[in-house]
Amino acid sequence: MRTPASTYRLQIRRGFTLFDAAETVPYLKSLGVDWIYLSPILKAESGSDHGYDVTDPAVVDPERGGPEGLAAVSRAARAAGMGVLIDIVPNHVGVASPPQNPWWWSLLKEGRGSRYAEAFDVDWDLAGGRIRIPVLGSDDDLDQLEIKDGELRYFDHRFPLAEGSYRDGDSPRDVHGRQHYELVGWRRADNELNYRRFFAVNTLAGIRVEVPSVFDEAHQEVVRWFREGLADGLRIDHPDGLADPGGYLERLREVTGGAYLLIEKILEPGEQLPASFECEGTSGYDALADVDRVFVAPRGQAPLDRLDARLRGGEPADYEDMIRGTKRRITDGILHSEILRLARLVPERTGISRDVAADAIAEIIAAFPVYRSYLPEGAEILKEACELAARRRPELDQAVQLLQPLLLDTDLEISRRFQQTSGMVMAKGVEDTAFFRYNRLGTLTEVGADPTEFSLEPEEFHARMTRRQAELPLSMTTLSTHDTKRSEDTRARISVIAEVAPEWEKALDRLNALAPLPDGPLSTLLWQAIAGAWPASRERLQSYALKAAREAGNSTSWTDPDPVFEEALAAVVDSAFDNPEVRAELEALVRLLAPHGASNSLAAKLVQLTMPGVPDVYQGTEFWDRSLTDPDNRRPFSFDERIRALEQLDAGHRPDSFQDEAAKLLVTSSTLRLRRDRPELFTGYRPVQASGPAAEHLVAFDRGAGGVLTLATRLPYGLEQSGGWRDTAVELETAMTDELTGSTFGPGPAALSEIFQSYPVALLVPATGDKS
Repeated sequence: MRTPASTYRLQIRRGFTLFDAAETVPYLKSLGVDWIYLSPILKAESGSDHGYDVTDPAVVDPERGGPEGLAAVSRAARAAGMGVLIDIVPNHVGVASPPQNPWWWSLLKEGRGSRYAEAFDVDWDLAGGRIRIPVLGSDDDLDQLEIKDGELRYFDHRFPLAEGSYRDGDSPRDVHGRQHYELVGWRRADNELNYRRFFAVNTLAGIRVEVPSVFDEAHQEVVRWFREGLADGLRIDHPDGLADPGGYLERLREVTGGAYLLIEKILEPGEQLPASFECEGTSGYDALADVDRVFVAPRGQAPLDRLDARLRGGEPADYEDMIRGTKRRITDGILHSEILRLARLVPERTGISRDVAADAIAEIIAAFPVYRSYLPEGAEILKEACELAARRRPELDQAVQLLQPLLLDTDLEISRRFQQTSGMVMAKGVEDTAFFRYNRLGTLTEVGADPTEFSLEPEEFHARMTRRQAELPLSMTTLSTHDTKRSEDTRARISVIAEVAPEWEKALDRLNALAPLPDGPLSTLLWQAIAGAWPASRERLQSYALKAAREAGNSTSWTDPDPVFEEALAAVVDSAFDNPEVRAELEALVRLLAPHGASNSLAAKLVQLTMPGVPDVYQGTEFWDRSLTDPDNRRPFSFDERIRALEQLDAGHRPDSFQDEAAKLLVTSSTLRLRRDRPELFTGYRPVQASGPAAEHLVAFDRGAGGVLTLATRLPYGLEQSGGWRDTAVELETAMTDELTGSTFGPGPAALSEIFQSYPVALLVPATGDKS
């Protein structure tokens, strides 16, 4: 199996095609990248910027460059000695525009008689053999239907007509009644939908790749990539949605000839990948959480908790209680259709009514501590969730006891489907709701993280890295992705707030007085995001504020927006641009945070790029990237600027300050080149301790005997306030040279004040000769 030393994620779309990606190869090669990592490239909804709405798995998307574009990328990568990793989407397909998806079009036209009927996960009995499509403004809109060019039309929506279902003179409403599908009001999706979706997205329909023939047809193009040597590895999107993730990975490993595989899997604290999974690891959110927390000051927890309590008018948020509530909000709301489908699978012999079964199933899912179980692995987790559900709701105890053996029996459909559903609820209830409500420090509410874990001491960080080296040495590490709520540099700046909690509280109070928002916890989230991303355009911040508020769902929501609150929210964002007092307060806050945030950014980047695992660099983040949640983190950027800056570095022009944009490029390129060209320096993991008064401000580790030594500053504000490094030092066994500055230190004690004279990080490698 060929494996990468590092990867670089590119978002392929109409505005940046596979041909464009091929042209970046010389730069990426110079940067030190080992493999190119491509977002989904199969044919997707026209105009899709992300590609996760695949409409035809049989062809590379012409808008993204088509098969010729993939061939061009592969040729360029091969010529540069680089590999190719591609993101694929096995769980669902895009059905927003039925004519674009031949599988879905066939299903709608022919119903159960379609050759693709087995491919989709439809509960045909629920709606009398018809598929419910929640596309109408309301059910009264059936009068808006028309027949045109042999199709049923609803404004711009086009649907097929079953053979023999239309005769001249028939009313569109009558014709609609003869179809294999039923167009219904969009609000009915919460309770009456009868096809499995990706989360609560009606336009992404789940497919059943556990069926061998469906797997074969859905992966014929993917298999070609490996047969023809176009790709070297795959990143698998949302395997938790599959009926049998382990079986899927086993089959995928087989058809790709044993290729490198990563899964987009969220591991909760303490959770491990099932031992049976045929893959090298995850796409890196677990690593991101650990890196973030080692740069968060533990002393900030108590004052930020007190502030949170004050803004909530009493006690600080109880996270366990919060996520139980947000998950029940999801099970009883936008994913209620999925819960009801599970309830319909409960045998009548149990004596549990449909309503009680749905309530008990939802309560068990709300008690789940992880995204899903992979039975028989994870049986104890399911049992514990049942116990917790029964304790929380004693009146459901009997129903839970009767349901537990059904949910544990993998021969039953209810067991398989429950496993597919729990992850959907976790994602929507936690990532997309609670993470916008639990706001004491925005760094902590990132995908894959447990926000109740406030910080990590270096000792615990080292213990986790030692386990990672032993158990997941080829798993990906990352700091930013197309799905992160905030990019790495935004989070690095926000992390400083934990060091300056009193100053932050005063600034927030002044901002709230100048630009009041009738939602205290949301104001915390909003001003942290603005300060973390500043400077940013009005449009970007307005878009983020509206999405964050609707996701939180406390003062407004996607389905029932509150125009009065949203007007007040927009006014708060506008105040950062239009109110001189607010602008002055914000910029004073940013001046306090920015230098220490830059230090955190470089430290986190160096640690992520040198720690055990395969480091990924998300497109453009070799420069400062202070993005917010999608789509902000997918906006265009300039490769030309990065090419010129790298040429300047290679010509010997080093950044004057660690706050310069080129400083991050220096750290990134130096480390990627070293990982690619000197793999023997990254074969182990050993914590390194400093001695002296500022020892707690260092994170350091050796990647092997005679290997790379990573030195990174942590808690830089506290370090500055306490008088700097003073006589704090590390012991070097041999002379070592810093790849960033060219300076050589040791053997013997090396003063950190000297090592960190230019930058708050150092990348030391054994010197070619002893220092004399």
